[in-house]
Amino acid sequence: MRFNTRVWVAVLRVLAVVVGVGFVVGFTFNYRDNQRRADQIQKLEQAFNELRAALSVDTVRQYHVQRLMKIIEQANPELPSDERYEIASTIYEMSLKYTNLDVDLIVAMITKETGGTWDPKLVSPAGAIGLMQVMPMTGQFIAYYEGITWSDPVTVLTDPIYNIRIGCRYLSSLIARYGLEGGLAAYNIGERGAAFWMAGAKSNRLPEETQKYVPAILELYRKGKQSS
Repeated sequence: MRFNTRVWVAVLRVLAVVVGVGFVVGFTFNYRDNQRRADQIQKLEQAFNELRAALSVDTVRQYHVQRLMKIIEQANPELPSDERYEIASTIYEMSLKYTNLDVDLIVAMITKETGGTWDPKLVSPAGAIGLMQVMPMTGQFIAYYEGITWSDPVTVLTDPIYNIRIGCRYLSSLIARYGLEGGLAAYNIGERGAAFWMAGAKSNRLPEETQKYVPAILELYRKGKQSS
């Protein structure tokens, strides 16, 4: 049986439509599949980069914490290892929280304030308490802003974690106001004395203790930076 030309044309058209639809459908599925794979690869790359960044940050943290634990152990070997770890971790966290402080400056402060003992229970003749030798009135004021429940000075300020948080917040605010040297002076003699000293372009004589205090911390700070 013969098909006339019109029938052949019709058949060819139908075949063309079927093939065309199949090609379009196949292309669409391939495109969607490729797009899905591309999205998955992009997500994997993003997850990998985030993981790599997290590992990098954690490596830096571990380096500082381990270094600090060695410093603390040398100064006060009687401190339990878990307490050394908490102190080291808090110092590192404060160096991130306050951009005008760094690990070595905080270490220099604590070393100077405790006479190198790193004794969390230390109380000075003037009544300053703990690692950063915080005065009770200052401690109570700053504890409120730190969200620390104030029971009594000894309980709060002999807690090394609370003491470091309070001391670092106070020191950071003083440095922000008076600069590094002025902030250190203010930490030692109070804000009025430091403001008077700064207003006189540092020509006014500081108390003898403060004259030694500021250079001593700066020297400890310099040595810490060199060894880090």
